[in-house]
Amino acid sequence: MATRNGPRTEPRTPLSRDRVLRAAIKVADESGIESLTMRRLAEELGAEAMSLYYHVAKKEDVLDGIVGVIAGEINEAVGRIDMPSKGAAWKTAVRQRILTARQVFLRHPWAPRVFETRTDVSPAVVRYFDALIGLMRDGGFSNDLAHHALHALGSRALGFTQEMFDPGDGAGDDSAAMLDAMAEQLPHLVGMLREIAHDDPDSTLGWCDDQTEFEFGLDLILDGLDRMRESA
Repeated sequence: MATRNGPRTEPRTPLSRDRVLRAAIKVADESGIESLTMRRLAEELGAEAMSLYYHVAKKEDVLDGIVGVIAGEINEAVGRIDMPSKGAAWKTAVRQRILTARQVFLRHPWAPRVFETRTDVSPAVVRYFDALIGLMRDGGFSNDLAHHALHALGSRALGFTQEMFDPGDGAGDDSAAMLDAMAEQLPHLVGMLREIAHDDPDSTLGWCDDQTEFEFGLDLILDGLDRMRESA
């Protein structure tokens, strides 16, 4: 519909910190976290780069904010879990909570690297851990054992594992040649790598962090913690 001043146009959605952060997540989901720059973010929002600085101070501020948004997604997802946690039920409740958090990371597979590099702790992450400790306390954990449990779980409590090392994005292209070159000096490691392959990319958050390995380690830790709980 035309007006006296020309064609009618839809009003532009005003920028906000939340809108900027969600656009940053969209860029990272589509193109990888390496592609996220203030200029690229401005293009995604259809705005001038300078206008972003009213809402985020710099790229590091964007990354800090991303952690809060994704942790908020995790809290929303785990908040829908309705299952008992008293006594022996704690282990199933904690396991389900952690695997639910992991599903959020699988939607944003670049996010673990961002979480690992942040020095400021997001309030949303703190709330997640507070509720996780609550489940352990429901199960009869002392505060001391719950503290030990968080250290044992490490980043696995949030749904991902830290890689022992990162061979880089191109490792798969010439992995056979790389293994051949290492075979004489590292026979046991090479023998293992030649036999074991992680072939489910949809469940993977890193070079060696796939669902099977994640659940193996998680269950090992939870089973050990449950034995300690029972003997306390």
